Amino acid sequence: MKAILTGAAGFIGYHTARRLLDAGWQVVGIDNLSAYYSAALKEARLAQLLAREGFRFAKVDIADQSALRAAIGADDDADIVIHLAAQAGVRYSIENPAAYVSSNVMGQVSVFETALQLKKRPPIVYASSSSVYGANEKIPFSESDPVNQPVSIYAATKRAGELLAYSYRHVHGLASTGLRFFTVYGPYGRPDMAPWLFTDAILKGEPIRVFNNGAMQRDFTFVGDIVSGVVAAANRILATPNDIEPIYNLGNNRPVMLNDFIAAIERATGRTAIRKNEPMPAADVPRTYADIRLAARDLGFDPKTTLDTGIPLFVEWFRGYNGAR
Repeated sequence: MKAILTGAAGFIGYHTARRLLDAGWQVVGIDNLSAYYSAALKEARLAQLLAREGFRFAKVDIADQSALRAAIGADDDADIVIHLAAQAGVRYSIENPAAYVSSNVMGQVSVFETALQLKKRPPIVYASSSSVYGANEKIPFSESDPVNQPVSIYAATKRAGELLAYSYRHVHGLASTGLRFFTVYGPYGRPDMAPWLFTDAILKGEPIRVFNNGAMQRDFTFVGDIVSGVVAAANRILATPNDIEPIYNLGNNRPVMLNDFIAAIERATGRTAIRKNEPMPAADVPRTYADIRLAARDLGFDPKTTLDTGIPLFVEWFRGYNGAR
């Protein structure tokens, strides 16, 4: 099997590429290696993938449809597109909304238009986000819940991506399914996310910014469990393209208080956090909690990794990667 994988040098993309290669797939990796966070981390992920048989990489901006089509080149016989590239980050979307429209909206159109041009018109598995639920007060969040009031530009662009996917299915018959990821963490995770920021500060003896007195809840989900869901969705849509839900939640189904999350990092590092309490940012939400019954039914999705298992794995990797004590 051959997959075109966008965002291959990203956090989830890197782990997905590894899993596919382990299973004997050919992977055409696409990434623009943007400067949103450290290029060195992306290069470190990419270096491991380039050492693997069956992996080819092209540096390209997915929003540039002509460049994307040219980069795929002779690999237009791909069986599936796994579209994980995006401009990430809720808070940064307040500062630079244009980057999100370009990557998450125009990029979505470009990827779908490109798929229509490929030999097999391959189905698409694409990344969405739990952010589309906004400040939804009903818990757990279900795929059937209204998602018409996004509270960040990032969330609005991810919801736009879902609507575009629906339109491409209706107009062109292009099969796709979106995966709403819930707060993914693990080795090689992004440096703008809480696991990295908190671990780094705690190891350095610096204060951490704790929003809302740590009373926020997140459905922290280990990257290995997320990748299992991505691969299961890919296999499902390849086998039964007309018998798959348009959207699935992929979360741990076990929301954790931010204070408990910090405590898990304290245990893993053997250090005590210095806390600096701050109000909750306007673009944040008080809780996320995934109803994963659809994903369990159709994809066999069954996340196993608890925070007490996953956080030590992240901290161990972080110390090795950064040479931290």
